Amino acid sequence: MRRFGDLLFVAFGASVLTFLILRLIPGDAVQLMLGANAEATQEQIAAMRHAIGLDQPFAVQYLTWLGHALLGNFGTSLTTGRPVLGQIGVAAAVTAEVTGLALGLAVVLAVPLGCAMAAVRSPAGSLAVRLLSITGITVPSFWLAIMLLYAVSVLMPGLAVVGWVGLDAHPLENLHRLVLPVTAVALPAVASLARILRTSLAEALAQDYIRTARAKGLSETVVLVRHALANALLPFVTQLGVLAGYLFSGSVVVEQVFALPGLGRLIVGSVAERDYPMVQATILLATLVFVAVNSLVDLLYTAIDPRVRA
Repeated sequence: MRRFGDLLFVAFGASVLTFLILRLIPGDAVQLMLGANAEATQEQIAAMRHAIGLDQPFAVQYLTWLGHALLGNFGTSLTTGRPVLGQIGVAAAVTAEVTGLALGLAVVLAVPLGCAMAAVRSPAGSLAVRLLSITGITVPSFWLAIMLLYAVSVLMPGLAVVGWVGLDAHPLENLHRLVLPVTAVALPAVASLARILRTSLAEALAQDYIRTARAKGLSETVVLVRHALANALLPFVTQLGVLAGYLFSGSVVVEQVFALPGLGRLIVGSVAERDYPMVQATILLATLVFVAVNSLVDLLYTAIDPRVRA
């Protein structure tokens, strides 16, 4: 119940900030809807503002929107005139696929890499660990996406890597188009996860039960994977929950590079067009997902380490 209360508090704060910031951005949604060169009179502009509720005070606008949102009605898009939830659902499926595949790839690569870095204790190995960590953490995903796209265009100019093909329409082509976006989103996270796991493993390997396991004649691989890794997963899982949100935001930026019709393009287009209902609903739902994922990670602690239940 405490976690659920925290989720509601964060969602409320995010909705208030989003609502206020959107209305502080220069520009008028009505003017954009009518067009820059539209010959609209002040009466027509006032009538449209009244029709969509923009002539009300901010507090009234927010409470009206919040009341409808609590009932599951997030409004209609000012640009398309369609319910925002339907459009968000279509775009979220694309972003969720990119984020999910990137998160899976990051875990698959980070676990063996972190174990290998913990097993190597030479000065050269430590230097390689530092260089890898610094490079992975500082390289932005959008820059990596541009470099990957450039490399593929030079090496394989006839290969189609931009655009979207639905999973239900052509599964293999869908995965083929997602190879570069998923790689660009996942690789920066691999270094962070591997570094956290290496630090946790180094602490676990210094414990008494590890010396006991080695004294029993167990191989170093068994000691590392079966005994040390199980007790070093809590910080790794914590970082994984935090990175899930950052991977989501990274995929939003990468979608612009690879022309994927996900939440990234939807948010950018909605902000440019001052589509208030679309932006408010998108950011609120994304915040709820981010907080829910971290709450789920907290609940997973008890499954990973029974000592947390005490």
